[in-house]
Amino acid sequence: MAARLVQRCCWRHLGAFVSTPSAVPASLLVPAGKVVMARALPQAPFALFHTSSPSSWADGFSVKEQVEDSGNPEHKMIGELIETATSPQELFQLSELHDLNSNQASLIITQLSRLAAEKKLEAESILQDERFQQLIGITDSQISQVWNNTLVNLLKSLYSLGMDSGRREMQSVEQEVLWRLRRLTFRQLASLAEFLAVKQGKESKLLNEVIKKLELRWTELEGTRTVVTLMAKVGHVSPALMDRLEDKALELAEQFNPDDIRKITLALAYQNRRCVPLLRALSYHLIQKHPELSLNILMDLIFAYGKLNFHQPQVFQKIATDLHPHVPTMTPVEVTRCIRSFALLKWLSLPLSEAIAQYALDNTKQLSVTHLCNIILSFARLNFQPSRSEDFFNVVHEELQDQLDNLEPHLLTDLVWSLCVLQQAKAPYLQRVLAPKFHARIRGDQSLKAQNLRLKLIHINAAAKLESPDYRGPFLPAEMLNVAEPAGEKVTLLQSSLREALAGVLGSRDNGRFDVRTIYGWQIDAEMVVNNENKPLPLKDFAAPHLLRSEGTKPLPPGARRVAFLRWEFPNFSNRSKDLLGRYVMARRHIQAAGFLVVDVS
Repeated sequence: MAARLVQRCCWRHLGAFVSTPSAVPASLLVPAGKVVMARALPQAPFALFHTSSPSSWADGFSVKEQVEDSGNPEHKMIGELIETATSPQELFQLSELHDLNSNQASLIITQLSRLAAEKKLEAESILQDERFQQLIGITDSQISQVWNNTLVNLLKSLYSLGMDSGRREMQSVEQEVLWRLRRLTFRQLASLAEFLAVKQGKESKLLNEVIKKLELRWTELEGTRTVVTLMAKVGHVSPALMDRLEDKALELAEQFNPDDIRKITLALAYQNRRCVPLLRALSYHLIQKHPELSLNILMDLIFAYGKLNFHQPQVFQKIATDLHPHVPTMTPVEVTRCIRSFALLKWLSLPLSEAIAQYALDNTKQLSVTHLCNIILSFARLNFQPSRSEDFFNVVHEELQDQLDNLEPHLLTDLVWSLCVLQQAKAPYLQRVLAPKFHARIRGDQSLKAQNLRLKLIHINAAAKLESPDYRGPFLPAEMLNVAEPAGEKVTLLQSSLREALAGVLGSRDNGRFDVRTIYGWQIDAEMVVNNENKPLPLKDFAAPHLLRSEGTKPLPPGARRVAFLRWEFPNFSNRSKDLLGRYVMARRHIQAAGFLVVDVS
């Protein structure tokens, strides 16, 4: 190590000497085009360089590579034989027939790794071969003479072959790469970072050093391929680098092809980076320049938009229209993934949803119970009723009735809740989740997951009481109907505006309630009682069956009505699209069934 460090220092001083001809006596200058043999320490390898090309030192041994490539027929012949070899034996024979240098040995190791991957050969047998040990020994003995690009490929090849990271030769290659990072081109750094991120992950010391260099040299970044690759493979390791990559991607947005856009949006989705300017630019160019998109691109795009909750109606319309003719030939996984993404975005395409409902009818035997459940959950979120609703739900009930006991509790709860939204929950479904033994497991559990499950059970209990007159029980016990208030919930602008507007109408605080949590699991933003002349009445005097504990006991006077104000506060929907959100629709139905006149506030 010490000898190599001294040798490296000598090379640097020699490079500095050659790169500043103005400081060199005229008698020592060599005419342009002449090649000079330079001697360093006794053990140091010789180097070839042109005094007329000092900039070549910035790229390591680039001049040496050019000279040896063009000036040595034997080296050129060996290189061609390495490239055309089709088996490890051919490569090993080359090592026996020729006196190889470290660069050629490295090229053979790289080719061995490629053949092992392409032909699915056993890497261990290659590593144990005595001739491979000789090759790695040659490389290690003259590691400083291996060209930059070859060195990067050598390191990747050794990782791919599974060479023990504790071996001295492996550590020697890693250390050499680490020393040369400043001399690697940006493309070489990007290639190495991509490989290390996939192969070794965030814990790699070498990867962290490579990323530091990429962050410092990001202005050298050019070309769509490098940007896309780094965003997809390396961006998650370094948020700072990802910021730079997003800026560059925005600059190059017009040049990306559909597959590039797919990879970028997926990278943003997996990293939960909602870069709105970039997403808008990609969406614009996607619509303007790419009329035809493949099924895989369509599926990945709608998944990414859904995960990022990024709404772009023109893109959604294009994706839904392009997906529609593909539905009959899609797999069950693709179908469920598609409808789940649209449901996540709360965006309903009637033709596409109808096609998926028909797919379920035509391919019932190919759909697993999980696939069928996911389709039901998605339809409920969108409050979508197929045109052949009776046929569709007959198939659903037939397929699910014998599988309910096999479903995981949370999936079963979501399924029954969704059927309640669609008003298709029959007694067997309700009995399964409202049975004491089912909800006993979450009593006392204060986790967020358990609280969400408890809330959905309360909604199901409300549906059983208010919308299923033939259902006889069981129901949830009274102590389960009290839902804890979410911690730290802030009052929205719409809520405060509603309170201010009602304050003048109510006249007295006794004539209204705000943020009313009902036994049905739904929250009423404001409640009042009006007489037959629409004048407010004091609430506390009257019985309130929708509350767990009622202050009054009197029945409402003849002609009096309860009025509930429900806040519609979903930024991606207009007031006319309330029917597209199943949860809101079910809340409205239940509150109306409890005797309220519902007023939507938006």
